[in-house]
Amino acid sequence: MASVADASLALQAALRQVSTEIDRQFDLLLAIPDDPRQGLYRAMRHAAIGGGKRLRPLLVFGTAGLFGVNRNAIARVATALECIHVYSLIHDDLPAMDDDDMRRGKPTVHKAFDEATAILAGDCLHALAFEILADDATHPDPFVRVELVGALAHASGPSGMAGGQMMDLEAEKASFDLPTVTRLQAMKTGALISCAVESGAILGRVPPEGRTGLRGYARDVGLAFQIADDILDAEGDEALAGKKLRKDEAAGKETFLSLLGLDRAREQARLLVDQAITHLKPYGAEADLLRDIARYTLERDR
Repeated sequence: MASVADASLALQAALRQVSTEIDRQFDLLLAIPDDPRQGLYRAMRHAAIGGGKRLRPLLVFGTAGLFGVNRNAIARVATALECIHVYSLIHDDLPAMDDDDMRRGKPTVHKAFDEATAILAGDCLHALAFEILADDATHPDPFVRVELVGALAHASGPSGMAGGQMMDLEAEKASFDLPTVTRLQAMKTGALISCAVESGAILGRVPPEGRTGLRGYARDVGLAFQIADDILDAEGDEALAGKKLRKDEAAGKETFLSLLGLDRAREQARLLVDQAITHLKPYGAEADLLRDIARYTLERDR
């Protein structure tokens, strides 16, 4: 069994490789046209290329890799997931939402360009995600493509990420209890993380009834990630995070940290990571990347 240091090095190498691949995909997909849309494409590239943890793409690679899926197919699906994630960040940063000035260590899109361009850039990345998944270059089987489209639509809509964001906006006006905060975060953050794992299984042609363990893994990793995020928001370094911190406390929102306290929150995150790794028992060394990702949720500093 690899040491923690070896696992960390392996994960770092995987993160670099996947980040490079996703940047390459975006560079090809978002070539700047020689017409009045140039500003729109520059805004999309500003948000999508460089920076970010690339956690969701890495989860697609880690899961699909269990089943020997073609790497180009994985890269295209991973890029579609990242399109949705980046679009959500652009829109979350707008004055009407979180009103942030910095993201991934650089000015947010509405600051670097303007609000109208930021809205359109987010809209276009949202559309691009489904264009990628619907293209037969992603997978030759139309049934696989349709299932991928359906999974991402569900994860990003009112039953997933967007619905969670609406609950997050309401959290500024109400006092949420722990079950409500858990549901909020399972939708806002966890749904797209779960979709990344689900998409890898879809690419691997795993039937729905065969995905129970992977779904459990994704659910636990998503919640652990958010608890760690709450701790980072309270204790982290803004220079490392590349964004403004301590916003939830200032807005009066209930979080895992405010409801559980620091020690219990850390312990709960550790339990969730252990549980996530337990879900991978049916797999051998081929699932080591997924195990490393679970541990990374607690170790990261941004």
